Amino acid sequence: MIDYANLFIKSIFIENMIFAYFLGMCSYLAVSKTVKTAVGLGFAVIFVLTITVPLNFLIDQYLLRPGALAGLDQNMLN
Repeated sequence: MIDYANLFIKSIFIENMIFAYFLGMCSYLAVSKTVKTAVGLGFAVIFVLTITVPLNFLIDQYLLRPGALAGLDQNMLN
C-alpha cells in the first residue's frame, strides 16, 4: 500500500514534466492580457524572490547541511 502511495505522489509532483513546465509558465500565462498586470506581477515575483532566495540560502547553509546542528548542545535537541 505504501508503494502505491509513494508512486502516486512521485508521479504527480516529482516526476511530472508537464506540471513542472506549466508551473514555470504560470507567471507568463497570468499576465498575457495587459501590460499593467504584467508589471504588477513582475514586481510581485521580484519581491517574493528577494525574500525567499536569501531565506532558502540560510536554511540550506545552517539547518540542512550534514552536521549543521552539530554545535548545538545535545540537551537542547532532546
